[in-house]
Amino acid sequence: MNSAVSPSAEHDILVPEWWRQAVVYQVYPRSFADLDGDGIGDIPGITSRVPYLADLGIDAVWLSPFYPSALADGGYDVADYRDVDPRLGTLDDFDEMLAALHAAGIRIVVDIVPNHTSDQHAWFQEALAAGRGSAARDRYIFREGTGPDGTEPPTDWDSVFGGSAWERVADGQWYLHNFAVEQPDLNWSNDEVRADFVKTLRFWSDRGVDGFRIDVAHMLTKDLTEPLPSRAELDALPRDGKHPLIDRDDVHEVYAEWRAVFDSYDPPRTAVAEAWVDPARIPLYASAESLGQAFNFDLLEADFDAAQFRRIVTSNLALAAESGSSTTWVLSNHDVVRHATRYGLPPAERTPDGRPVRKHGNEWLLSGGTQPALDRAAGLRRARAAILFVLGLPGSAYLYQGEELGLHEVAEIPDSERQDPTFFRSPGADLGRDGCRVPLPWTAGGTALGFGGGTPHLPQPAWFAAFAVELQVGDESSTLSLYREALALRQRLQTDEGLEWINTGREDVLHIVRPNGWGIIANFGAESYELPAASVVLTSGPAPAGSVPGATTVWVEPA
Repeated sequence: MNSAVSPSAEHDILVPEWWRQAVVYQVYPRSFADLDGDGIGDIPGITSRVPYLADLGIDAVWLSPFYPSALADGGYDVADYRDVDPRLGTLDDFDEMLAALHAAGIRIVVDIVPNHTSDQHAWFQEALAAGRGSAARDRYIFREGTGPDGTEPPTDWDSVFGGSAWERVADGQWYLHNFAVEQPDLNWSNDEVRADFVKTLRFWSDRGVDGFRIDVAHMLTKDLTEPLPSRAELDALPRDGKHPLIDRDDVHEVYAEWRAVFDSYDPPRTAVAEAWVDPARIPLYASAESLGQAFNFDLLEADFDAAQFRRIVTSNLALAAESGSSTTWVLSNHDVVRHATRYGLPPAERTPDGRPVRKHGNEWLLSGGTQPALDRAAGLRRARAAILFVLGLPGSAYLYQGEELGLHEVAEIPDSERQDPTFFRSPGADLGRDGCRVPLPWTAGGTALGFGGGTPHLPQPAWFAAFAVELQVGDESSTLSLYREALALRQRLQTDEGLEWINTGREDVLHIVRPNGWGIIANFGAESYELPAASVVLTSGPAPAGSVPGATTVWVEPA
């Protein structure tokens, strides 16, 4: 394919609402491309692969954290929000990457991590040195302990990664960390904290960044009025906007200030919230007065099942209409088992209301990828069908690096080489997220399969070679070719944000029609479905004329 920039690329970059139906590709920098050969992906490596991204046909790159970090949590422990980790490059390298992406008509969304800093951040080091009652400590959440001599934590709260949510420092006080010990929570009641993040947003916006992905957007503000509740009391409280720690109404005061910053630019900077909240509260984050868009994570927890997909599509389009935003579709990201693997495992065990109670993805990882049995071919076939269905929907689609290659999760990582704090904080219970963060295979041979010249920071399995970019580029049946063709057709067929459900007479077959007549038919079952009179323009897999085989999606135009 031709990766040359279209004459309209610069104009397209300036379209204010480009994000509403954009295809955004998540780059996990340390695992994308390593140009300097130290085993860690870097910013120049991303720049070197801009032609690949342009050929793929995406609208934007979402860049996971690239800031200075001790890597206690894959870069989400940020030591400096306005610089680049020297292992990944420099600010000049960042500017060159941004210019190359923009020249190719690709926007860039960067990750902002506002709930916590690294314990290596200058502010936290100052807080440790300053002592009790200092202005430096007020930027974070410090409390006295309980029990004899304050040797017990202030509460029995757990961190997300396991273990206590409190850590004691040398002078006896404790600080709150809802995530890793190395990630102290910020105090968002502190005006200096609020002002500094406004400075950070302007720093990157002034450099030309097009938008921001807000990490754990629902956890910034907190009410820690004494007495603090116990863990049981905390868990029993409703999450209705008044919970002490999660999804508080007052977080939107922060985002209203950020929205004013975003809207001061031309075009306005965009934002998308990572908010794991009750669905009814998602529109608060996606409203034009707040961040403007929020992630819809429902498909990350769904089986390859027509009823689940239809319910998720219907409910999330309704939520988007309520906020005036567009929804987002996500099948994989850096925090979950890759969907090609999820779809090759038995369905999750669920409660009567559909919530997963046992996720076979983690059970499979804990067995080293042996139990339950993984049907790799079926998982990939279903993954191809799912992405073609998702790309036909109104709203934004977020892709995770490597899914366009059909990559599966990597289970066979030795314990000695794991990096995820989840693994270390919950030994034997959760292997964490390293398996979806293994460096990409660009070539079928050579050092690190073309990722770079050194030993990759996470080991690549031998079977990765069969998924290499160089093998898929010239293969019309490859998953990479499917993504390229689908994204090119999506640009041509895209229409207003609406759809109509067509009765198929089968519960396992979904048929939608977009306002311009473009249709998507997805067969989630095993038996073939007879195709209505239409012109097939793309299929997710082999499809005999006049039928849609099981685990297959087709795009059609009116006959």
